[in-house]
Parts: sequence; C-alpha cells; structure tokens
Amino acid sequence: MSTHSDSVCRQCRREAMKLFLKGERCFSDKCAYERRPYPPGQHGQGRIKFSDYGVQLREKQKIKRIYGLSEKQFRLFYHRAERHRGITGENLLLALERRLDNLVYRMGFASSRNQARQWVSHSHFSLNGHKANIPSMLLGVGDVVEAKESKRNNPHLVEALETSARRGVPTWLELDRDNWRGVVKALPSREELTMPMQEQLIVEFYSK
Repeated sequence: MSTHSDSVCRQCRREAMKLFLKGERCFSDKCAYERRPYPPGQHGQGRIKFSDYGVQLREKQKIKRIYGLSEKQFRLFYHRAERHRGITGENLLLALERRLDNLVYRMGFASSRNQARQWVSHSHFSLNGHKANIPSMLLGVGDVVEAKESKRNNPHLVEALETSARRGVPTWLELDRDNWRGVVKALPSREELTMPMQEQLIVEFYSK
C-alpha cells in the first residue's frame, strides 16, 4: 500500500471536515482542522469553486482517506460492490465497514484506523480464535475479534480502550471490555453510518 509522507491533518483540511485520522488529537484543541479550517497551501483561503467532476473527486478522496485505502484498493472495493445486488454506493460503504481493521477501530481497540491496521498486520488480534493479520478481511455476523493475551498490557492498546467511550461502539457491534473481545452482532445498515458521505457521487465518478 502506498504511504503518505505529509501530515494527515492536511487531509482533513483538504476535505473540509474532520476525518479523525489521529485519534485523541482530533478531540483536543491541538486539532489542525479546528485551528485552520481551510484547505492547505498558498491559496487555501481563496474562493474555491468545484466543477461537477471536482465535487465527485473530492467525495471519492474523502471516503478513501477515511478508511485509509490506496486508489487501487478503493477501486477494487468499488468494482466488487458493483457486481453485488443492491445499490452500488451502499454496497461499497457497508463492505468498507466490514474490514477487520475498521472493526478493530470501531470496537475501540485502536484510536485510529491507521493504528488498527498496523496492529492487525502485527498480529495483535485473533479472529474466531485463529490468527488474523490481514486488515482487509471482511467479517460477517457472529465473528469474534479478540486482543491476544500477550498484547493486553500494551499501554497504547489500554489507552485506546479506555478512551473509546468518547466515540462509542456502534449498535451492530458488541464489546466485552473485561475479556478484550468484540462480536459482530449484525451487519450495519446505511442509516447507522453517521459520517457525512455521499456515495452516489462516487458511483457517478467511476461511471464516467
């Protein structure tokens, strides 16, 4: 996967909203978007008018950055969503929500999706009692994610779990804090994804 060498806070400023890419920092007065809520660069405070294509591109970039995917990965998810029954845009978002790294973040075991992806890659968690180190794995109803016992004294993991109450755990997931375990109770519905996302613009972008 490609990496970004610049500050991830610039990505929030570029998309004109908080993407919550830096965990607890995003909730503090150190948040770069709170201090400078305009696009980065010399002309960031100037008047910007997007074409229809520009609006679609920005929406695609925003969702891609929220979930931390490369362009190749995101396009692959889109084409898979296109082949399934139902509304393509909703299929895309619901598939992204089912990724293992996203669920580790949603359950509160990590303060950001980037941190969750790193910990999954380093085998900090098991899935249904088995080794799981592929962040893009898609989970289903009944799947159990558990922090390995040897990793439960990791101070960053402990801190993430303690502060996750600020975000809350989605109703379609169940978290057992005492046993460091999370369960997928149901698949999410579109209404349960509360961040402002206009998936139809992405469909229009790839349909050109």
